[in-house]
Formats: sequence, structure tokens, C-alpha cells
Amino acid sequence: MKPDRTFTAVLLLLCALTLFDAMGLIIKHLSPRYSAAELSAYRNTFGLIPSLIVLYSSSDWHAKGRIWRLRQWRLALARGAILTLAQFSFYLSLGLLTFATASTITYANSLFAVALATVLLREKVGWVRWGAVLLGFIGVIWIVRPGSDSFSPAALLPLGAAVCYALVGVTARVMDHDVPTPLINLYSSIVALMGAVILALFTGGFTPLDRASDIWWLVAMGGFGGTAVLLLIMSYRIAEQSNLAPFNYFGIPLAFLLGWVFFDESPWDELFPGALLILASGLLIVWRERRLKRA
Repeated sequence: MKPDRTFTAVLLLLCALTLFDAMGLIIKHLSPRYSAAELSAYRNTFGLIPSLIVLYSSSDWHAKGRIWRLRQWRLALARGAILTLAQFSFYLSLGLLTFATASTITYANSLFAVALATVLLREKVGWVRWGAVLLGFIGVIWIVRPGSDSFSPAALLPLGAAVCYALVGVTARVMDHDVPTPLINLYSSIVALMGAVILALFTGGFTPLDRASDIWWLVAMGGFGGTAVLLLIMSYRIAEQSNLAPFNYFGIPLAFLLGWVFFDESPWDELFPGALLILASGLLIVWRERRLKRA
């Protein structure tokens, strides 16, 4: 009996989200001793290993002569620079906010992706998806609470990261279709590594390792992040994105649970009902896109 590839893809996706959150936990754990730029540099350094594995295991890349040069190399470099800003903002927010709050706000990237697609890709977006975007923005504002006594400027960091992550995702669709995805990912990772190193040097340099065990934390951080990207690529290759998209939001309750278990955080007042609105808006966008595809 042929295995259900969609079920396999969902499992790969859930494993990827778990690894991304594990990476975030390590970043938050190390934040008191190392800057966000340093952590980003280490993450991209050790994350290159899984990226290279994905590239060399890509039959598409081998079939096309193992190309390294991209026609749109300037766009590839720009995507890496944007990814640098996204990582720096998100990693910095993990050291300043509760784990669940920082993680949840970044899930607004799907909302920004819809808005950016109308500008950059000239996609037509109907009132249902615009309504979903508006609902999601209300959820974000509810969490960030600008103008209130509880407002923290640090809450703008994961919001900025969400915009950058959305821009990285949307610009990937502008790249030539015959370019293997792992090669595009490798370009972004290398540029993000160089950008993180430059940021670290301009923000105080690299801190000597505080303890021997930290090297293993750094290796695990990069390995988790790089492997998560690998699993994401695998999952989206064997199943349609519309079938997987609803499961992306599994990361919101998972982040809350992990923050509670490892850091004794339970930011109910910060996250709810804003997180539910972000979740509802994302699922509404997924539902509408699936309806349009079937039509």
C-alpha cells in the first residue's frame, strides 16, 4: 500500500516547527551572555552544514549540472541581507520578551506576505483575504498594545522580523523557476552569515565563550535551525503548500508550552485574545487560497 505522502509531509513540518522552537529556546538561554548578532553568526555558521546536505542531495541541482552561479545573484544577495535583519530582530526580541510573545508575533509574517504580494507580485487580493489581514493586524496590535502602560518597544522587534521574513518569502517567488530551491537557500544563508558577522563586529565584537558547554549549545542551535529548514523543504516538496499551511500555526501553542516548561513563563494577558486573532486570520487566508485554487 502506497504511504500517504501528505501525512508524511505534515510530520516533517511539525518536526521542523519543533526544531525552530528548540533553536529559539537555546537563543533565549544564551542571550544573557552573547549578543543577537553573535548568535545569528553562530546559527548561520553551523546551519550551513544542513544547507549543503540539502543542496548535494537535490537531484534537480545535479541534473542541471551542479550550477553555482545565479542569474539573479543581486536579488539573492538582497534576500540574504533581509534575512540578516530578520534574524537579528527576532533573536534580539527573544532576549527581551517572553518566548511565546516573541514567537507568536512573528507568525504575522503570513499577513505581511499577502500585502507584499499585491505590491511586488501584482497579485489580486479579494475582500476575504484583506479582511483576514485586517483581523490579523488587530491581533498583533492587541499583543503589542501601542500607547498602553504595558507597551514595550521590544515588541516591535519580532514585528519587524515578521515583515522581513515575509519579504524573504515573497521575493523567493520572483527568482527564476529553474533555479533549485536549495541553492537559493544556500545563497541566503551565506549572505546572512556574513551580515551577522559584520553586525557583531560593529556592535562590540565576539564575546569569548563563557563556558565550555556553550560551544555545544551553539552547535545545537545552528544544527536545529539548519535541519528545520531542510525538513521544511522536504515537506513542501512532497505535498501541496495549501495542505500544509494550516499546520504552521501549531507553533503558537507549542511556543507557549515550551516557554512555560523551560522559563516558567505564562503570558496569558499578553497573548490572548490577540494570538487567537492571528491564528484565525492565518487559517482564513489558507481557506480562501485553497478555494481559489480549486476554482
